[in-house]
Amino acid sequence: MGLLKPDFYRSFLVGFALGAAVFVGMIHGAPVTAVGNALVPPAAAAPVR
Repeated sequence: MGLLKPDFYRSFLVGFALGAAVFVGMIHGAPVTAVGNALVPPAAAAPVR
């Protein structure tokens, strides 16, 4: 991991996580809810649903 900068690695993980959340959300037909749950706790996302 010494070849990768920490910031690049962190941004890559965040981007991958968001991409996975959107991908799974599209499969279930609710991308907005999936991304919302990934960014905030379910309790805070309850009003969005």
